[in-house]
Amino acid sequence: MRTDFALVLTAVLLPLLLHTFRGTNGEQVSKDPCRPGFSQSFYAVLISRDVVQGQNIRKDTTVASQKVKFDDCMGNGGVVFQSSDPSFSVRTDGSIFAQGDRASLDEPVQFKLTAVGPHTHIWETVIQLALIDPPSPQQNGNEVTKEEGKVAERKERKETFRAPPTVIMFPRQSLASSKGLQRQKRDWVIPPVNVPENSRGPFPQMLVSIRSDQDRDISIRYSITGVGADQPPNEVFSIDPVAGKMFVTKPLDRELRSSYHLRAHAVDMNGNQVENPIDLYIYVIDMNDNRPEFKNQVYNGSVDEGSKPGTYVMHVSAFDADDNTTANGMVRYRILSQTPHSPIPNMFTINSETGDIVTVAAGLDREKVSQYNIIVQATDMEGNLNFGLSNTATAIITVTDINDNPPMLTSRTFSGEVPENRVDVVVANLTVIDADQPHSPNWNAIYRIISGDPSGHFTIRTDPVSNDGMVTVVKPVDFEMNRAFMLTVVVANQAHLASGIQSSLQSTAGVTISVQDINEAPYFPTNPKHIRFEEGVPAGTGLTTFSASDPDRLQQQQIIRYSKLNDPADWLSINRTNGQIVTTATLDRESAYVKNNIYEATFLATDNGSPAASGTGTLQIFLIDINDNPPALVPREAQVCERMNRNTNSVNITAADADTDPNAGPFVFELPNSPLSVRRNWSISRINGDYARLGLRYQVYLEPGVYEVPISVSDSGNPPLSNRSIIKVKVCPCDEHGDCTTLGAVAAAGLGTGAIISILICIIILLTMVLLFVVWMKRREKERQTKQLLIDPEDDVRDNILKYDEEGGGEEDQDYDLSQLQQPHSLEHIISKPPGVRRVDERPIIPESQYPIRPVVPHPGDIGDFIHEGLRAADNDPTAPPYDSLLVFDYEGSGSTAGSVSSLNSSSTGDQDYDYLNDWGPRFKKLADMYGGGDDD
Repeated sequence: MRTDFALVLTAVLLPLLLHTFRGTNGEQVSKDPCRPGFSQSFYAVLISRDVVQGQNIRKDTTVASQKVKFDDCMGNGGVVFQSSDPSFSVRTDGSIFAQGDRASLDEPVQFKLTAVGPHTHIWETVIQLALIDPPSPQQNGNEVTKEEGKVAERKERKETFRAPPTVIMFPRQSLASSKGLQRQKRDWVIPPVNVPENSRGPFPQMLVSIRSDQDRDISIRYSITGVGADQPPNEVFSIDPVAGKMFVTKPLDRELRSSYHLRAHAVDMNGNQVENPIDLYIYVIDMNDNRPEFKNQVYNGSVDEGSKPGTYVMHVSAFDADDNTTANGMVRYRILSQTPHSPIPNMFTINSETGDIVTVAAGLDREKVSQYNIIVQATDMEGNLNFGLSNTATAIITVTDINDNPPMLTSRTFSGEVPENRVDVVVANLTVIDADQPHSPNWNAIYRIISGDPSGHFTIRTDPVSNDGMVTVVKPVDFEMNRAFMLTVVVANQAHLASGIQSSLQSTAGVTISVQDINEAPYFPTNPKHIRFEEGVPAGTGLTTFSASDPDRLQQQQIIRYSKLNDPADWLSINRTNGQIVTTATLDRESAYVKNNIYEATFLATDNGSPAASGTGTLQIFLIDINDNPPALVPREAQVCERMNRNTNSVNITAADADTDPNAGPFVFELPNSPLSVRRNWSISRINGDYARLGLRYQVYLEPGVYEVPISVSDSGNPPLSNRSIIKVKVCPCDEHGDCTTLGAVAAAGLGTGAIISILICIIILLTMVLLFVVWMKRREKERQTKQLLIDPEDDVRDNILKYDEEGGGEEDQDYDLSQLQQPHSLEHIISKPPGVRRVDERPIIPESQYPIRPVVPHPGDIGDFIHEGLRAADNDPTAPPYDSLLVFDYEGSGSTAGSVSSLNSSSTGDQDYDYLNDWGPRFKKLADMYGGGDDD
């Protein structure tokens, strides 16, 4: 019994392989471009037994007419074939031959063939050789019809074409026997199983049959593992565990998965491994089932107008999900249509392989056609329209503008007018046309004045919207100088003209501008006008004549009138007709209106034109200084020490003079001759021209105090001016640093030690009195708050509103329910009392209202205000009973021995002497008059 594990290829494999290597729809595809390598990755060669005579095939015998096709696209020069089988190989012409003496085909033979090129390139394929029996004639002599014969003939041919099951023996070591060593079987190369995608079935469809040669002795169970079997995606492949037939259960999609790797297992009924697992490789053969897909449905490109043929425009690309190594995934491009068909229908072409679109003709003109729409078609199968699948996309090509149209003025002449002395006025509008792209550098116009305006009175600005040229005045024009201007204007684009484009004659035009005469304002020829005068000039002095001129020389002579516009100090006046300026006050250089020795005034000149015009002129008077201000001593107060060295018992002095050099310094400082004590106690020594030192004479001691020292100061004017000034010098004792001590400063103020002590004692007494007064006021205020409101001292007999709350009500008043007159929140302390006797006429225990406090010594008119304030406080008092109602009195207990006083009559019927009211003073005089009769007048 043989112990080899064989793989039997069933007859269904061959039709699948043939279907793979033939074109779709049963037709041969168009010839592919040369691709180096074998034409097939697997060759199944069937050899008739008539070719093989005997068990062994002779050496160098060609075993099959079928050849292996190989092409390295270089003439196959230097290509060598190498076989993995020592018995069979392939010649350079592709014929299969026996290269050993003991070559045999008793069993199918499979080997790998390698082609080695001269440039180290290597290509491989698998060849399988198998024997088939020749067809045998019919053995029976029964007659058959003609039609049956044809059917039998077709069936016979079909059976002849179908290969018998092929058993591939896998490597296995033979066991040693007593007869000696047996030959080891050669190694087999397992061919891959090729399965076309998108098969229509029926399913399950058998692929291969797996069998072990031990199934004659024991029962074997077959199984497969791997992706597609027991791993996701599961159950794509299945196997009959008894017969070993492997099936595909559904259509395959190469775009989802292009290959599968499975392992076949053979075990006995106990699960014990009978054979070593073998590897099965299943390749999904690509079918043309995917159309090319463009990355974008719309592509945008651009090309300059006037571009030459062959100019690159844009690129389009499409992707095909099919195998790009086969015709199924090879995409080719072509242009289906162009819109518009101007100037010709085929302005562009496309590279069929790369998808690059280029121009093929001249004549692109943006002004005629600014955009092209091109329909591009992508077809697989290398562009074969009969078998390939197609898809389309749109390419939008924009023709970009170049400056091939020069700007042209709409007229050869333009005109305008401008008033004289006006600026920023548009006097003429130049219109231009340009066929290029609006609002682009090729369209934007730039205007230049090339002649007629040497002084630069005009400029031309471009309107950004309309592209028109606006002739604008930038420098005032004068009718008396130029009555008209003849300008030559040229226009060009912001961008240079394209190569080969010439400027148009219409790019140049003439512009005539007329100047309008207007009444111009008079002007002062010298403005500002400078004059020099000494200060102190008296009023009525003529300074100068400040006259103006009229620029309107061509008009009728006009009259100019003058007036004063600004004269800060009101020192000047101007003659209305001739412009003569006269002083009205004395000019003073030291005035606040003079800045840097210059006094400035402004005058107005007005003509009698229609309308009247006026101009201003400024007169600047430089005032020359004279010695009219005496110097003043600086400082006016100083401090020296009574006994110190020479540097600390003196002070530096100087002088201030409102005049300037040479009427100011150097100054002369002198002490007057009287009184004599000045020169006896003080001395002045010169430091420089502006400073001197005032100090106590040597060994002179002065009591601390303030001394007034007169000093005479003279300037250097011609004649010089003098001024006698008083400087207050404070003499005080100093410390070691030369600073006045505090006691010394006080003493210097003119007070002795006893006076100082007296002042301090008075201050202490005053502070003590103030403190006692404040304490007394606080205590008095506290006593007033503790007393009942409106309780006055016994000696105060003024009429007041008094409040009494210490008396109880009469016995007859106890029958009233006073709780209704109380506020609700005032009953809480009553309700919360423990059970027992409860009085509902008790006064609520809440803080009383703060009534106003009567002043100690009130003004007689304050009595009414005091009463109103007390009334307002009583009305807002929550503890007081309502107005005109029963009063609540404190409970005084029961069992009083006194009788009821409720029925007492308050009227007086007897004689009562009220004359004593006259003794109470003038405040009770009214009562005394009413009750006592008063005093006779």
